[in-house]
Amino acid sequence: MQISARGHLIDAGLLGSALDVVTGGGGSYRILSFDIGRTMNDESEILLEVEADDPEDLNGIIANLGALGFSRPDNRDVKLTAVTTAGVAPDGFYSTTNLATRVRVDGSWCAVGDQRMDATIVVESTGPAVVCRCVKLRDLVPGQQIVQGHAGVDVTPDTRKREASDFSFMSSEISSERRVDDQAVMLAGLWREAKAAGGRVVLVGGPVIVHTGQAEALSGLIARGWVDALLAGNALAVHDVEAAVLGTSLGISQRTGRAERFGHMNHMRAINLIRQHGDLAGAVEAGALTRGVMHACVTRGVPFSLAGSIRDDGPLPDTEMDLLAAQSRYAELLEGASLVIVLGTMLHGIGVGNMLPAAVQLVCVDINPAVASKLSDRGSSHTVAIVTDVGLFLAILCRQLQDEAPVAG
Repeated sequence: MQISARGHLIDAGLLGSALDVVTGGGGSYRILSFDIGRTMNDESEILLEVEADDPEDLNGIIANLGALGFSRPDNRDVKLTAVTTAGVAPDGFYSTTNLATRVRVDGSWCAVGDQRMDATIVVESTGPAVVCRCVKLRDLVPGQQIVQGHAGVDVTPDTRKREASDFSFMSSEISSERRVDDQAVMLAGLWREAKAAGGRVVLVGGPVIVHTGQAEALSGLIARGWVDALLAGNALAVHDVEAAVLGTSLGISQRTGRAERFGHMNHMRAINLIRQHGDLAGAVEAGALTRGVMHACVTRGVPFSLAGSIRDDGPLPDTEMDLLAAQSRYAELLEGASLVIVLGTMLHGIGVGNMLPAAVQLVCVDINPAVASKLSDRGSSHTVAIVTDVGLFLAILCRQLQDEAPVAG
């Protein structure tokens, strides 16, 4: 079977990865043509012939190559099959990647909208126009036409990873052996560029932001307009309220770093306070919550979504305990984002990474290199990893932006 790709295949390391996919999947390859770009700005184009003794092995290889951005070069239209059962795709459906995709319908190419990984592609007619979009399995309805197989599907590889830029030195590998100050300066610059271009910046945060004493620093960024949406779990909001009202986080004094007597009860008292006022906005309006991350979101009008889990205490009235509803709200707040910054949360970081198209820059800050590795391994190749203490990094980052408000494009 022939398969091709175009882009900065060598600089991005994509060619080596593709050949490893073929041989590691039990197949063999032959390079039919390889047009190498003559300058660093020129793209390369390759045409491979891939074979495997077992048809199932070949299908697996082609699927994995598709995830890297390789496509079949034929001019066939996509095969469409109707959904017969709600929430169930016909066997052999095409499962999407986060890479920009288009499909060939009636001899014309149609760009796929709502690009995300792990979805189907639904093809619909809207008047004379054809609309193609990603739809999650659970949202399929009978009668919808979805793409089957790989024929007629064209995927654009993401080869930005090693392109020259001031920020690219952070993208080469996951390592803690870099100056935190330099990385904070680079992210601050990227943040300014995103806002100056009229982009949306979404933060995904874990409770470590509060535990390390950086809630006030982050609150300042939110208050000055640097953040367009906040995605988190119940814990970030609970401990933010606890710190704002009682001066502790998980019962540890934010001033002395010592455990307070009966401090283990404080997060429950914080939850109860918010419940007394209906929700976070009610507590802010009543003057019961006067500072902190959630106070800044409410007063600035920054939308937020708190996704619940089985371990949540309370939870806060604002926390969405319906998982599907929380996923949908996350996806809604991520629409139009040009920069997403994950601060100390593996669970929510990976969830967000799965929702983003590859064109969106994703920066993951975590003391554990496994978090960034998991994001990359699960398909978020556009992740920039900063391996360091989140509190230290956030303090330096906020100092970079403390005297500024974003310049809107």
